[in-house]
Amino acid sequence: MISKKTKYGLKALSYLSQQEKGKPVLISEIASTQNISLKFLESILLDLKKQGILSSKKGKGGGYYLMKPANEISLAKVYRALEGPIAWLPCVSLNYYEKCDDCDSEETCKLNKAMVEVRDSILNVVENKTIADL
Repeated sequence: MISKKTKYGLKALSYLSQQEKGKPVLISEIASTQNISLKFLESILLDLKKQGILSSKKGKGGGYYLMKPANEISLAKVYRALEGPIAWLPCVSLNYYEKCDDCDSEETCKLNKAMVEVRDSILNVVENKTIADL
């Protein structure tokens, strides 16, 4: 399951994608329309800003807005920004690979092979779906 953080991040990005291009939206508006705690949403949007998915404008008329068109922001990019690896085991992660301590050989590990298939299936969907698809 995805975390509430990622679920709310996706909901917020979807909401932003439906607004006028480049027009900043107040956090309070996103929080109230998407039924997300304001404090929690602030943290999520800051993480997305650090990853270059969002930007913000301060002052009057300020708020958050998408850095790229919604159809250029994959669900995988958002997931990685908020969760980390898209893999159930560290030994099958493409971007955050780590060898498993309890495994003698990845080449002969049946669990590794199964998890590679799971990872590839998930990636096939989340790399090809964007915020615009939500």
